[in-house]
This record gives sequence, C-alpha cells and structure tokens, in this order.
Amino acid sequence: MLDVRQIARTIVAREGGFVDDPADPGGATNHGVTLHTMRRLRLDLDGDGDVDAADVRALGRDRAVEIFLTDYFRKPGIDRLPEVLQPSVFDMYVNAGANAVKILQRLLRQMGHDIAVDGVIGPQTAGAAQAAAMAASDHLADAYGIARRNYYFRLADARPASRKYARTRAGGKGGWIKRAEDFIAPRYRLSDAEFSARVAKWD
Repeated sequence: MLDVRQIARTIVAREGGFVDDPADPGGATNHGVTLHTMRRLRLDLDGDGDVDAADVRALGRDRAVEIFLTDYFRKPGIDRLPEVLQPSVFDMYVNAGANAVKILQRLLRQMGHDIAVDGVIGPQTAGAAQAAAMAASDHLADAYGIARRNYYFRLADARPASRKYARTRAGGKGGWIKRAEDFIAPRYRLSDAEFSARVAKWD
C-alpha cells in the first residue's frame, strides 16, 4: 500500500531548507513551503502580526509534511488518482501547483480522453486516469514523468532566469530535470549527450 506520509517526507528532504532566491517566483521557501502558501494559511509562526520570510524560516519539517498532506495531496484530490501516478503528481503539485494536474490532463487528452485542461481533479479527470492506468499501467508513470520533464524544459526555454534550475553550472542535469527523472524508469532518462543536445540552444 502506498505510504503517502513517507512520500511527503521524501519531498521535504528533496526540497531542502530555507531559500530566498530572487530568481524564484515563489519567493522565500522552506522545506518546499513558499511564503505565498504560508500567507494563504495565515501561519504567523513568530506571532508578530504578519507572515513574512521570518515565519518561513521558522517552519519545521513536521509542519511542512502536514501542509503537504493536507493542501497538496488531499485537498487537490491526488488521492483520487491511480496509485501509480500519485507519487509523481504529488511531488509535482508541491513544485508547480495546479500545473501538475494540467500536465496530466494534457497527457490523458493525448491518450484519447475527452477532458478539460483546468488543473482540477474532478470525476472526469479521475476516471480518465483510472482508465489510462488500466490500459497502460506499466507506462503511465513514465509518460507522466516525461511530460513533466518536458514542462520544465519549456519553462527554461522561455525564461532564461530559470535555466539554472534545469542545468547546473557545470552543464549537467539540474534539479528540475533530476526531480522529474526520479519518477521515470532508467531507460527513459536522458543520457548526458542527449541532455546536452537538448539544452545546447541555451548557450
């Protein structure tokens, strides 16, 4: 049985500690929880009457796990998806919000399911995902992971400031790409040469 809490702990570990990168649209982040999220949840952890970067810095790992389980797994309905998809979609939802669901919906449309691309896991999306899992259970997680990787590449294509998340200074795979490929079978991961060719136009 899928251990969702362990998945949430893994996400927290992957996200790392406090970061306040000016190039990151999410702003100050700790354990993957953004300042925007904490303001939405009104988490004034230092009790000074506002929610700012100091509150983000004060966020503990256990609290971050609970936020992810409540607001990024159960509330968006990821628990309604087939188990084979849940780890990657959950991880992506933490990283990209409703875009994680839109990536899935576009993939399901490519597979022939007539559903809206609205970022919401309603009955149609859940049903289409279940049908897709029954038809291609051995390939669905890989297909989603590849679609996710392509989403990151497109973001970096369009926004040079984001390329540092997709490619390291040394020219290797950056955090975004490694993160997507963690959920892809090894045979579908890009070789170093394939990765270099894909990002060559960024130079």
